[in-house]
Amino acid sequence: MGLVQLIAEADGRSLAASGLACLDRCRPLLDEEPDVLRPLWAGIAEGEESWAGRLAAVRTALEAAPADEASSEDWAPVRKMIAAAPSEWAAGPLGEWAAACSGLALELHRELDPVRGPRGPLAAGEERRQVQILELLAANPDGAALRRALDLSTEGRRVLRAALSRRARGGADPS
Repeated sequence: MGLVQLIAEADGRSLAASGLACLDRCRPLLDEEPDVLRPLWAGIAEGEESWAGRLAAVRTALEAAPADEASSEDWAPVRKMIAAAPSEWAAGPLGEWAAACSGLALELHRELDPVRGPRGPLAAGEERRQVQILELLAANPDGAALRRALDLSTEGRRVLRAALSRRARGGADPS
């Protein structure tokens, strides 16, 4: 099943986790940004009752986090997506948000991919992780699946951080 169809068929919990995981994997764009997204993972585990409160707390933490001009520009698309996250725990709004987060993550990975285009290894790996997370959560509604989704997201962050490091060293031509 393709990514678009998986998003269309996912429940609220899977959509919230998918969107958050996409944003979480984009965090290496700004190493100094504190890990303010972590409470949202706990909010997903707790479900609808704590999502809105934890989302509000994350937004407040992001607004208070110091950022220099360059890092603020890099982090702006992710901040915008967190600001756009629906407080309502419903498949419709969460689906739109998860699809937008997916698109943002894929776009950022394509931009950083040494092989331009949708099939470069960095972009293909990001798409594969998005599919894996949605399939995992659809098949397993328990907390272990959410933990595995977080692990996949952490793996994706490491891959992106390595790609950024290679790029900074001049090991890959970004054009």
